[in-house]
Amino acid sequence: MEEKIYKTMDNSGILNIVIGIGAIVSGIAAGILLIVSGAKLIKHKSNIMF
Repeated sequence: MEEKIYKTMDNSGILNIVIGIGAIVSGIAAGILLIVSGAKLIKHKSNIMF
């Protein structure tokens, strides 16, 4: 019985690590895309009219 509990806890820990790594990777990718987009806007700032 106790072995099932430890296996369940182990699987839960592994899942949490995988989700955490996925969140970090997607956050870094989103940050890079935002920086690139901002750089393009700054580059073409003279062409933008409000």
